[in-house]
Amino acid sequence: MEFLVEFEVEVPSGTPASEVERRTRAEESAAARLVDEGHLLRLWRRTAGADDASAIGLYAADSEAQRDRHHARYPRHQHRLTSNSTTWSL
Repeated sequence: MEFLVEFEVEVPSGTPASEVERRTRAEESAAARLVDEGHLLRLWRRTAGADDASAIGLYAADSEAQRDRHHARYPRHQHRLTSNSTTWSL
C-alpha cells in the first residue's frame, strides 16, 4: 500500500539554533535511509513561509503500523503536531 502523510513539526521555543540544525541534518539522513530502503517514495516540503515546517510524504508500507514505524524513525518525530494519512491502493 501507499500512504500519503501530511505532517507539521513544531520546534519548542527556546531550542538553540545549533540543535535545530543538528536535528534537521538527522531528519535528512533518516529520510535518505527510508528512500534507500524503498519506504519513502517522495517528500514535498511546503515553502509558504520561512518558519513553515510542514511536509507531505508518500510512503510504501504493508500496513498502517509499518507506516507508523517508518514515520517514527525521524529524529523530530516527538515534535510532530499533526499527522494526517490517506491510504492509496494501486
